[in-house]
Amino acid sequence: MNADVSRLDLLMREEFGRNREENQKSFKDNREELNTSFKDNRFELANTLKSFEDKLTLNLKDIRETVENKLKTLQEDNNRKLEDMRKVVDEKLQETVEKRFTESFRMISERLEQVHKGLGEMQSLASGVGDLKKVLTNVKTRGNLGEIQLGSILEQILSPEQYEQNSAVKESSQERVEYVIKLPGKNYDNKPLLLPIDSKFPNEDYQRLLDAYENMADLNSKEVELISKQFENSVKKNAKDIRDKYINPPVTTDFAIMFVPTEGLYAEILRRRGLFETLQRDFKITVVGPTNLVAFLSSLQMGFKTLAIEKRSSEVWEILGAVKTEFSNFGVVLERTKKKLQEATNVIDQAEIRSRAIERKLRTVQELPQQQTVELLGEAIEIEEDNQLSITTTASSISP
Repeated sequence: MNADVSRLDLLMREEFGRNREENQKSFKDNREELNTSFKDNRFELANTLKSFEDKLTLNLKDIRETVENKLKTLQEDNNRKLEDMRKVVDEKLQETVEKRFTESFRMISERLEQVHKGLGEMQSLASGVGDLKKVLTNVKTRGNLGEIQLGSILEQILSPEQYEQNSAVKESSQERVEYVIKLPGKNYDNKPLLLPIDSKFPNEDYQRLLDAYENMADLNSKEVELISKQFENSVKKNAKDIRDKYINPPVTTDFAIMFVPTEGLYAEILRRRGLFETLQRDFKITVVGPTNLVAFLSSLQMGFKTLAIEKRSSEVWEILGAVKTEFSNFGVVLERTKKKLQEATNVIDQAEIRSRAIERKLRTVQELPQQQTVELLGEAIEIEEDNQLSITTTASSISP
């Protein structure tokens, strides 16, 4: 058994050896064949690549020449178009610039003309300011301006019967106050109590005071104080003038109103320490400007309306009493009317009951033709133009 195995092993080794030799020989042949094939293929590939490279070189040369020609043509075309565009832009730019210059010169000419015109207007305005300054320098003219402004305010707030212009408040004097307000109270002769209002405009002293404020650096304190004192004395003189001429109790109130036509002048009077209180205490004068005069008159107007409502309240109560009495009578009449309507309703209800009873009785009766009905009842049938049928009853009674 072992001999057989050994022999089999020897045979297999010999077989494996022969197979290995054959495989090695086959591998060597295949390698030589592959080397030969690779060498032939490499040669053919080299030839093919060279041929392809030659063709590619020719093609690239043709393409380069074509591209260069196209680029040259495109460049020439672009240069030509750019030149045309440059000419168009130059023409448009030249036209626009000329147009802009023309418009600018026209606007400048118009502006210069307006400036020239404005200078003329400013000269006229300067002349007008000078004339206005001359007007304001005139005491009588300033008084008229203040009076006009005062009258305009009174006209806007009060009704015509609540104030009076150029009123004489003293029988023995020819002086007339510019305006008086008629208060609801009555004096000794059963006439309205009058509140005097007069306008004052101490412009010279006020203007000197304003100039002193502007040039305070050039003036010393004594000069400014002197100008301020002159202004206060001028205001007090005007207040004393109103008190002496126009306050006359019991015809007028025991105080009067001094109207100053500018808010600046009114503010300057209020700014003076104790001046406003002095005018009220010593001269019985209350100073008002345009703004607080409106407020003062509005409060007076509200007082007038309140007094009117109180005066009319008794009349309103009497009217309400009469209305209440008449309303009671109206209730009685309304109750009677209700009874009559109720009676009429009852009669109509009874008629409806009898109508339904008659209708039940007539259900078994046969209807007659229209012609025979007309002959029996004596009714005429009239056809109107709008095809509506209306029956006019001519019989005064119906026969059974």
